[in-house]
Amino acid sequence: MSDRDVIVQVRGVHKYFSRGSERVDVLQDLNLDVPQGEFLALMGPSGSGKTTLLNLIAGLDTPSEGEVRVADQLISSMSEAQLATWRTRNVGFIFQFYHLLPVLTAYENVELPLLLLPMTAAQRKDQVLTALELVGLSQRLTHRPGQLSGGQQQRVGIARAIATDPTLIVADEPTGDLDSKSADEILNLLGVLQKELEKTIIMVTHDPKAAERAGRTLHLEKGRLVMEEKRQAHTA
Repeated sequence: MSDRDVIVQVRGVHKYFSRGSERVDVLQDLNLDVPQGEFLALMGPSGSGKTTLLNLIAGLDTPSEGEVRVADQLISSMSEAQLATWRTRNVGFIFQFYHLLPVLTAYENVELPLLLLPMTAAQRKDQVLTALELVGLSQRLTHRPGQLSGGQQQRVGIARAIATDPTLIVADEPTGDLDSKSADEILNLLGVLQKELEKTIIMVTHDPKAAERAGRTLHLEKGRLVMEEKRQAHTA
């Protein structure tokens, strides 16, 4: 694999904090390459460091030591202001509990991240409608979150994540609050984003069935990568 094929590079990363005089290690000497267009699952017990790793890759946190590069940009050395701008342009976030604003419509929730970018109203409208059509919610533009099912709310969350055409999609337990049917639909949709739009997706999950949909699963334990599973991507 050449560096040109790698979208995420993690090198010698440690993450720790102090508890009194004690140092608590969350991630230890971690190295990781994520190829462009991969669907990667991160698994491990609570406290294993998987969400911390996701946050470092997404620019929500910085390592105590080591480097994190995304699309050849050294994000681990960026300031808070630089990271905020970088995240807006490069990362689409999908959350377990959706994080939709209840007073806004589906359309308005998806439009929110676009308001931070230098775009015209017509450009924003085009991207919002395209994203909502892709997730199958063209008929729910004016519905507020309270008028939608959990699965539909997560679809709005996914539309919001892809509306900016991000470099990377990060998903933290995206099916954790859904019934099995809705979870399956969301995982199918993530598979479409990866296969048809060639999006790079990194997903934290506790659910082995969700992880099976990824092309590769990494297991973390006590801040270290301990096992890797590769498989053919699921065909919906």
